[in-house]
Amino acid sequence: MARQQERARRTRAAIVEAAAVEFARRGYAAASVNTILEGSHATKGAMYFHFESKEELARAVLASALDHYTQTNDRWKAVDADPFQVLHSIIVELAERFANDVIVQAEFRLIVEPEFYAEVRSGGSQVWGQTAHELVLRAQAEGHLRPGADPGTFTRVLGAALAGQRYMLDLTADSTPLPERFEEALAVVLEAMASREWLEGWRRTGWLDLRADTGVETPENGPETGSDHSI
Repeated sequence: MARQQERARRTRAAIVEAAAVEFARRGYAAASVNTILEGSHATKGAMYFHFESKEELARAVLASALDHYTQTNDRWKAVDADPFQVLHSIIVELAERFANDVIVQAEFRLIVEPEFYAEVRSGGSQVWGQTAHELVLRAQAEGHLRPGADPGTFTRVLGAALAGQRYMLDLTADSTPLPERFEEALAVVLEAMASREWLEGWRRTGWLDLRADTGVETPENGPETGSDHSI
């Protein structure tokens, strides 16, 4: 019985991953169930045992992406460091997920489809956005925001800027690594809203590598975080 359950779990996971590859490549409407089956090496019967429809399969991909975002956030929320440095670390990891995590890539493609517009209000962007807002509130309490700067405005503008950077890299031939574009967006918002004292300290030290504090090793060949603060 346990062996059958494990086999079913693996089959389901393989179908979800193959679906994510197809949704990331073609979007929801054009995605082919046959291609998903080929990619997962599952039978049609096995797929429909786990998922009643293509829409249910897409929602399983969205749920899996939400888990990925939550895992990232839970690690970083436990780090006791400068809140803006933690925020930077989160968005760099998000950028790396967009580059390497097919589940997250699929989620980003699916939420622009009419069938899944509502997921924008409950999906991954809300998970990391809430953590970002909490970090900016911490920064405000520690005196790192300029007087009168609104944490809600900070979070909304940053979220919109990151989404825009992500879409623009898809629409153009720009080969700039996404982490650099995300850092650029964060730097612009910080220049506008962070305190002078915090900005002066940041220009001296640059971005810190906090991955060791989360138990995640830095990839040897991973994207480097920028040290140039010019905007």
